[in-house]
Amino acid sequence: MNEVIKTDHFVSEAVSIIKSTIAESNESVFRMSLCGGGTPRPVYEALVNEAIDWENLEITFSDERCVPPSHDDSNYKMAAEALLSKVSIKENNIIRIKGELDPVESASQCEDQLRKRSNGSIYMHDLLLLGMGEDGHTASLFPGTSALNESERWVVDNYIPDKDVNRVTFSYPLINASRKILVLATGEKKKKLVNDMIDGDESFPISKISPDNGKVIWLLG
Repeated sequence: MNEVIKTDHFVSEAVSIIKSTIAESNESVFRMSLCGGGTPRPVYEALVNEAIDWENLEITFSDERCVPPSHDDSNYKMAAEALLSKVSIKENNIIRIKGELDPVESASQCEDQLRKRSNGSIYMHDLLLLGMGEDGHTASLFPGTSALNESERWVVDNYIPDKDVNRVTFSYPLINASRKILVLATGEKKKKLVNDMIDGDESFPISKISPDNGKVIWLLG
């Protein structure tokens, strides 16, 4: 199921969706995955001021660059500065991708943590936040890369030839196991890309985001 929301109040609308999804959950631990990039930062900063039961949240990251957590390019560092260091979330409830490790090892360690917490079934996010690029990538699932074909592993290393870098990313099986996915997108090029997908264009990596038993909200600002 897909829902497209176009808004002039992007941050407040995103906060409202996140807050209401948490409040309406019946899960004892609410599992939420954060995304990186510039688009979600003001959303994270706004969430600091909301009445949310942070102690019962479990946080993951849909992808990470191969840098230490102190590096300015780290998705974890951005989220920690904007949100995680300012709320009462339990440290052991933050499952980061260790970008300072070899990417194969980093992906393996992250997946191992998720499997230990999923009681034999796939780790299911209650809310997974995703960004998107103008090339249609999401997380670090870039056009033409090997991770697009992964059907078994949940977290994988992914070499991106156009950037000549490795990254670590959630795979489609893990992403599409989510109960709800919120895609955050701003700018006219991204709006056009979403409209193209709705009209049937399946050539972009993000067009394969289709939860097995969940919902996708496309928030366009």
